[in-house]
Amino acid sequence: MAAQGYEAIQRNPKYQELVRTRSAFGWKLTIITLVIYLGFILLIGYEPKFLGIPMGSSVMTLGLPIGLFVIVSAFVLVGIYVRRANSTYDSLTRAIVEESR
Repeated sequence: MAAQGYEAIQRNPKYQELVRTRSAFGWKLTIITLVIYLGFILLIGYEPKFLGIPMGSSVMTLGLPIGLFVIVSAFVLVGIYVRRANSTYDSLTRAIVEESR
């Protein structure tokens, strides 16, 4: 009986839309994250002197704000996904659950 319920949900056009849109959005955010992290690692590997350039007359270098950007960008991208999930994916999930009852 449960297997039939799962099959019915998987055939539901709203479920297929949910899977398609969530996967596409997830892959976009994944690619953005990988570009940021890989870019930072490549910068460390190939241009370490660039990261060591002092900012003004202080001891802080360019590497510090760039590294901070990498960390903060992860939190921002998670926030973007959570906002999309709460506004779009949750309503689609509720509709799918209601139709499957």
